Amino acid sequence: MSQTYRQWGVTAPISIDYPTDHEIKLTEDLVKTLHEYGLFESEEEAQNRIDVLNKLTILTKDFVYRVGILQGLSEQDAAKAGGKIFTFGSYKLGVHGAGADIDTLCVFPKHVEREHFFTIMYNMLAQRPEVTELTAVVDAYVPVIKMHFSGIPIDLVCASLSLSVVPDDLDLSDNNLLLGLDERCIRSLNGSRVTDEILRLVPSVPVFRLALRTIKLWAKKRAIYSNIMGFLGGVAWAMLVARVCQMYPNACAASIVSRFFRIMYQWGWPQPILLKPMEEGPLPVRQWNPKLFPADRIHRMPIITPAYPSMCATHNVTDSTRDIMLHEFYRTGEIADKIMIGTGKWEDLFQESDFFQIYNHYLQIVASSYSSQVQLQWSGLVESRLRPFVSKLELTELLQLAHPYIKGIEKVHYCLSENECWDVAHGEFKFPERAFLINSKMSEQDHIKAMNLSPEEIKSIRKTYTTTFYIGLKVEPITDKSPGPRKLNLIWPTTEFIKSAKMWDKFDQKTMGITVKNLKGSSLPDELGGPGRQLKRLQASKKTIEAIHRPFRITELVDK
Repeated sequence: MSQTYRQWGVTAPISIDYPTDHEIKLTEDLVKTLHEYGLFESEEEAQNRIDVLNKLTILTKDFVYRVGILQGLSEQDAAKAGGKIFTFGSYKLGVHGAGADIDTLCVFPKHVEREHFFTIMYNMLAQRPEVTELTAVVDAYVPVIKMHFSGIPIDLVCASLSLSVVPDDLDLSDNNLLLGLDERCIRSLNGSRVTDEILRLVPSVPVFRLALRTIKLWAKKRAIYSNIMGFLGGVAWAMLVARVCQMYPNACAASIVSRFFRIMYQWGWPQPILLKPMEEGPLPVRQWNPKLFPADRIHRMPIITPAYPSMCATHNVTDSTRDIMLHEFYRTGEIADKIMIGTGKWEDLFQESDFFQIYNHYLQIVASSYSSQVQLQWSGLVESRLRPFVSKLELTELLQLAHPYIKGIEKVHYCLSENECWDVAHGEFKFPERAFLINSKMSEQDHIKAMNLSPEEIKSIRKTYTTTFYIGLKVEPITDKSPGPRKLNLIWPTTEFIKSAKMWDKFDQKTMGITVKNLKGSSLPDELGGPGRQLKRLQASKKTIEAIHRPFRITELVDK
């Protein structure tokens, strides 16, 4: 008598085989390797997260109560109106590591508005001694309050429901909860709804979690983990891993990981990744549909969220970032094959990115200001403009690929003159001994002590904060049909990028700066590679390598 198996996902499984002893042993080795990379937090840190979330829950109820009183509710009605904190992202998926942030959602009843959240709630948080690095990004695609609460990074989004009371047992899976909400509230709610749905749609949550931890570490090591830069963010990587789990419902984590890279390299992009058939719902809102919407047809690697209304989580992917990820899938697939047959080890999977060694030319973008608080907002704004910049660079003649590095390098510079401040803001870091990474554990007093300055020099200090971004440029090789010198004209995309950044309504020419300039690979700051490094090449053929060494000139614009 034939057995029937549950179908996970939109297609039947490729294999329902159970793992072999060899695959189970490889999974045990994988767990040991992940522990060596410090991916699992301590019990103390885990408890600290729970305590922080409990405090946020109490704070949320107090916030709803205060707004209720302001809105004229009785003491009793304001007290029972409720309010609830949900988690989503890596924390809810169970794949967060030590020091990772917690994505949180603050849900409140209909008498509380978003404006209350970004004023009253913000001020309540500002008064808490446990809260540091507090900033509000009101005009983001998903408005958010960012902070550190008892040392734990928190991203707090909000949604006002069409309910008079938010009960403690509220379940967000009901699509009817979305009725009457604006798009920003729906987007905020969908973070939690999508996370819950992913966990419901995988055959084995423990296998999924272990495989996802592995893929997340790999993507971060290879510098392709960043939604804002045009790669994939956490939810997209989670959906890719979940889809492979659906294809092999009985496999162990080692098998899922080893198959992941081949499947994603061979996938028929832009064929979408779906975890379940898209569903209709009660809202007159747009869902991802390339047949109806031309903008959806240009998505290069569509990965569709499973919660209604379904959206593409990867609309930021550009031609360059897609090609980079496909190259990484192919490269790592070969490494994974060796691991599975016993000629490689899991550590081979997690080699650091060689981004700063593989290009002859880079664009260096420096966002600067004279205040740490201003710099948080200004650098975030500049970062949000980088992906459109990459898309414009891709239109440049002779440029094959524009490769953005996934994060900015944040420093504070202790300048002793106006000229030094100007140099720093323009990417001329002439005094590295007076520049310190923002995220280092050293205090300002530690910085001053390390610089060995005279009392007069200490009095003349003027701090300049910089965030430096890099884009690697891969240029078309010269052929016999294109002899002579070449010119890569970047004036138009650079001008448009700088213009878009300066159009920010909070931009202040006197206190903020932005510059873009071309650097040869040999001229990168020492900590990134520096002179004398062995340049690797993306191209393998001798002809291509010779073409890279043929001269060309970059025309660019530098602004301040």
